[in-house]
Order: sequence, then C-alpha cells, then structure tokens
Amino acid sequence: MSAAVGSVSANKDVPFNAQIEEELKNKGTNKVHGEPDQLPHSDGANYHDTEETEPEEEEDSKLELDLGPQYSLKEHLEKDKDDESLRKWKEQLLASVDMSAVGENKEPEVKIVSLTLISPGRPDFILPIPFATDSKKSIFTLKEGSQYRLKFSFTVSNNIVSGLKYTNVVWKTGIRVDNTKKMLGTYSPQQEPYTYELEEETTPSGLFARGTYSARTKFVDDDRKCYLDASYHFEIQKNWPTPH
Repeated sequence: MSAAVGSVSANKDVPFNAQIEEELKNKGTNKVHGEPDQLPHSDGANYHDTEETEPEEEEDSKLELDLGPQYSLKEHLEKDKDDESLRKWKEQLLASVDMSAVGENKEPEVKIVSLTLISPGRPDFILPIPFATDSKKSIFTLKEGSQYRLKFSFTVSNNIVSGLKYTNVVWKTGIRVDNTKKMLGTYSPQQEPYTYELEEETTPSGLFARGTYSARTKFVDDDRKCYLDASYHFEIQKNWPTPH
C-alpha cells in the first residue's frame, strides 16, 4: 500500500443541471453539451460516452504505476523512523490505533456502512447496502430543483488506506450527464466509523430533467482496490413521492 496522503479535490466534467435538456436534444448524435460527438482514444479510436463505456476505467487500465511494496502497520512505524517529520506524521495518523490489537495484515479493509441522502425539510433517506437486487427498480426519487447532499460513513481496519476516492457516474437514456470524483484522503484503522459529507447540489428541473436515471458508485484507493462498486436507478420527478 502506498503511504501517500491524498489531497482533497473534486472534479465534475459534465454539469448535472438544466443543461440535461440540451444534452438529450442531441441524443441522436450522442453529443454531450460542450463536448464533441465522439471523444478520441489516445490510440486514435473513438467511443461514445454511454453506460457501456467508461473513460475513467479505460484510462486507469492504461496506467501501470509501481506503487511500491506494501507494509503492515508495525512495519510502517519502523520504516523511516530516523526521519523526524515522517515519524511525527505517522504518530499523528496512528494516534487512535490500538497497536497491541494490530496484526501483520498488509491489506487495508474499508467497509461502506451507509450512504444517506439529505435534503432540507425532508427525512434523511438511507440507501440500502447492498442496493436493491432489482437492477431496473428506482431506489429513491428526488424532486426537481431541490437541494440535496450525500453523506456516507465507512470503517477502516487492518491497515492505513491511502488515497480513498469516491466516484459517481450518472446516465439518462444512455448518455452520461454527471461524473463526480472526490478524493477523500488517507485514513488509519479505527473502530468508530468515519463520516464524510459532500457539497450541497441542486437537482435539474424541467421536462427533460424528469425521468429515470442510472448511476454507478465506486470507492477505490490509490492501489486501485475497490471497496464498493454498486449500480442503481433513481428518479427525478416534479414532486416528492407521497409517503406510504
């Protein structure tokens, strides 16, 4: 496992807002607003940005980075012990870790405990993990033009997880309309779950924004170990759903 600390950053290469209307009008050419009809691969081939093709995965598959050997927590403490700055960083990072209970496992383990949708004036909605087995059934509905944010909690065990990243890709009628990437950072093992809240966003509005969306959520570290890879459907409608 790499010991590098991930910087916090976000990237949204396609805005998830009213521009969906323009994107869907151009469906016949598979054109996403502000982008060419076809995006070229580095090898000269072309692809359409649809559910069947994920540029991020194609790019990642071409990166053959040597991240170096993995170390257990005990080995991490011994390594570079003569470097005072590294030693202090490690002591701070591992301050809450019970080293007597730490084994020799070099693989970190991250468990996504919950994903929660938060919208002002509405009850929090906790997404079931694993998601609904019926892949075509929407698991939640959002009102158009409403504010919302996502909160998730996760546990880390065995070892330090470095460069934990959250990604979420959204499609409507086969066209990608949102691609969120968020670097969460580096976390040490602890019994209590970590919690993280993303920035508040606003759902798109208008006739073309309403309907069913498909999404894929992933949590991956900088060693490309995937801890959650879940696909699901949701809806945006004119009004909030009627409580049962």
